[in-house]
Amino acid sequence: MTTDKKRILSIDILRGLVMVIMALDHTRDFFHNNGNMMSDPMNPETTNLFLYFTRLITHFCAPTFVFLSGISAYLSAKNKEPKQASNFLIKRGLWLLFVEIVLITFGLTFNPFYNFIVLQVIWAIGWSMILLGILSRISHRLVLIVGLILFFGHNLLNYLQLPAPDTLSGGLLAALFTTRGTFIPLGTNHLIGLFYAILPWTGAMLLGFSIGNWYNSNFDANKRKRLLFYSGLSLLLSFLILRYFSLYGNPDPRTAHTDQLKTIFDFFNVSKYPPSLQYFGMTLGPALMLLSGIENVKNWFSRIMMVYGNVPFFYYVLHFYVIHIALVVFFFASGYGVDQISTPQSPFLFRPNDFGYTLPIVYVIWLGVVAILYIPCIWFQKYKATHRQWWLRYL
Repeated sequence: MTTDKKRILSIDILRGLVMVIMALDHTRDFFHNNGNMMSDPMNPETTNLFLYFTRLITHFCAPTFVFLSGISAYLSAKNKEPKQASNFLIKRGLWLLFVEIVLITFGLTFNPFYNFIVLQVIWAIGWSMILLGILSRISHRLVLIVGLILFFGHNLLNYLQLPAPDTLSGGLLAALFTTRGTFIPLGTNHLIGLFYAILPWTGAMLLGFSIGNWYNSNFDANKRKRLLFYSGLSLLLSFLILRYFSLYGNPDPRTAHTDQLKTIFDFFNVSKYPPSLQYFGMTLGPALMLLSGIENVKNWFSRIMMVYGNVPFFYYVLHFYVIHIALVVFFFASGYGVDQISTPQSPFLFRPNDFGYTLPIVYVIWLGVVAILYIPCIWFQKYKATHRQWWLRYL
């Protein structure tokens, strides 16, 4: 096995792992008996240890996936002309925007009228790829500079008085940097929910692209692993220091509680919406350290994770439909009727507020969802390996 192949496998193992864990979060959203899907499972005042851990572990998924997308973009582009690579990234970014609006929104809501359009991580990745395509055509050094500024500097906006989000300038700043959930009405019956601020995630992708050269065939493998490990360790230590002293890098300082467990809960409850520097340090730090340590891992678990990591886009889109179809089955099996498919003030069909199960059952459903997707992922992986249609490059 060549060194290049090992490098690709290590990325696929980690990407597969975060894709599997990500499905836990979405399964919990639909199946946990927490009443309101929008409630915060990391709120120290209302959560418990099992629920908190279930949400905390899934925090690692989005930043790791976005960062690895940047590395993969570099690996895909290195054997192409800059213009060709740039055009592909821009077109793929536009395709992802379409997928988020049409396929992911329907998978989440099962509402054929699209009364609520959900813009989340694929939306942010799509715009990030478009920006990466533009910047990389100019200079890879420019990608690194802009990535560093966005990644480490976006929390400077915490110290500024920003325009209200219901103004044009304030809404644009929210979409680009600060949204914690912005709702944009489209007429009287349609609404856009914007949950991912674009540019902080772009910073993570640009930095991923910038370290892609560590995976060149002429780059020393031991040096790469050291760089990954110490970069990750530095990010993790920066999180611990910044969080402990309530310094830069998060919209809200930590709070001490009389209950020690609640104090610990609060310490790790950093902002994902929008993603703060402390959030990136807490998640990407361990992710880079793990990426450093799994280059030579070969066991049954890594082989399973590679199945999901080889076809992440296919898995990501399909898993929403599997989860929501399972929800429909459980909905009717639990005795709900067609008159309860729609819940007032909720965009998600087949999900009444009083529906749901305990977390152990949610975990069983999650494992079932992941198991169901295993064979389709193997099939699609083989299909991509044996077919050369142009559209497969976008999946």
